[in-house]
Amino acid sequence: MRHVLVVVAIGLLSIGLAGCGSSPQPAAKTEETPPPVKDDTGLLPLAGRANARVVPNHLLGIKALPGGSIADYEKDGKKYQLFVIEGDSNQKAAFMVTDLRDALKNPEYIAYMGGYFGDLNGAPVYGFAKLQYVAGVVGLPKDEADPIARQLAARLQ
Repeated sequence: MRHVLVVVAIGLLSIGLAGCGSSPQPAAKTEETPPPVKDDTGLLPLAGRANARVVPNHLLGIKALPGGSIADYEKDGKKYQLFVIEGDSNQKAAFMVTDLRDALKNPEYIAYMGGYFGDLNGAPVYGFAKLQYVAGVVGLPKDEADPIARQLAARLQ
């Protein structure tokens, strides 16, 4: 009887040790491919527009933001950009505008626009949320960006 117990114990021990071998290493985690970005360049005004493009991910170079549409403008000798990011919902847009705020240096809350004005890598940024969108103006001081941002907000429906 003791021999049977010893054989059973050795068998269980060898089964347990067989399971202790090194398991295959998980594959190196690669950056996930971002979902396709909707082309919202049609929401950006044509007047003064030099070009427009869709950025697949990290609009404005902000890692927390998805991709979106951005256009370059020149008017009265001033160069600036307008951008639009379309989220899945109003709530998603609210979260994205806080991600934008967190990326800005010295963000100032703009209550009537539901957005922020601040500095991003040396450029002034005026960003806001409206409906499922986050949009804004890059490259102009607040007093010049505000009327342009209001016009852009009126286009977002």
